[in-house]
Amino acid sequence: MSDSLPDPPAPRPDVRVVCVVYHPGDELATFARTLATASEAIVELVIVDNGTDPTIAREVADEVGARLVSPGANLGYGGGANLGARGARAPWIVVANSDIEWQPGSLDALVEAGRAEPRAGSVGPALLNTDGTVYPSARALPSLTQGAGHALFVRFWPGNPWTRRYRAHEQDTGTRRAAGWLSGACLLLRREAFEAVGGFDDDYFMFFEDVDLGERLGRAGWTNLYVPQVQVTHVGGTSWRARPAPMISAHHASAARYVGRRYPHWYQWPVRQAAVLGLRLRERAELRAAE
Repeated sequence: MSDSLPDPPAPRPDVRVVCVVYHPGDELATFARTLATASEAIVELVIVDNGTDPTIAREVADEVGARLVSPGANLGYGGGANLGARGARAPWIVVANSDIEWQPGSLDALVEAGRAEPRAGSVGPALLNTDGTVYPSARALPSLTQGAGHALFVRFWPGNPWTRRYRAHEQDTGTRRAAGWLSGACLLLRREAFEAVGGFDDDYFMFFEDVDLGERLGRAGWTNLYVPQVQVTHVGGTSWRARPAPMISAHHASAARYVGRRYPHWYQWPVRQAAVLGLRLRERAELRAAE
């Protein structure tokens, strides 16, 4: 009989960080390296690789002690995030793009803000572009008429009233406040709230899964809290640059799906159709520009 004692159980992580990737590049290593400076808490990193070649993701995971999950199929962003969050014991979950560069202490500051607001279901930092400007990542939920007007007219009438109202949020990027939704590029989620609403909707393959989640959290009584005093850098565009046409089409397909689900009533059909028409016209124009 051995006198050795069993190893003590591993301590419960404070935060689980889920990073969903698809054929990542060097940005994933930068993400992991800067994440190590973002918190003094116990952080577990889960990398979900939706691609077919996990070589880079495995190298990064081995280097930093992360867990690599390879689903064997492309689950999309929300589906991959749901898989990475499954079974989490940490009270907080972060979902983030691999092209995020963390600032020292930024994750701790996000968690502190969430703890101070008991009904905060999601907490988002300011997303800085590489030139230091702030990307408008905390927005109001789009209305049907505003969305239809913006989609239809923005290409040839940029100053139309619907677009002006749609973009009014861009003037308020420095105020801590509740928002209709927060960008999924870097999002802290209270696990209790995330699980209560069923996580992301897997039907949104890419784009608008964060809009839909913010709306459902709000309906369930949770707050989407924007904390611009916490800042991270979003390099952005790595996937778009490699595959612009599929990304453009995916964006517009998700936008149309969101419109249909949020405004399903028969009497909303005319404006719903106008929004979808506007999205199709914008998609065609953007695809031509990307050629």
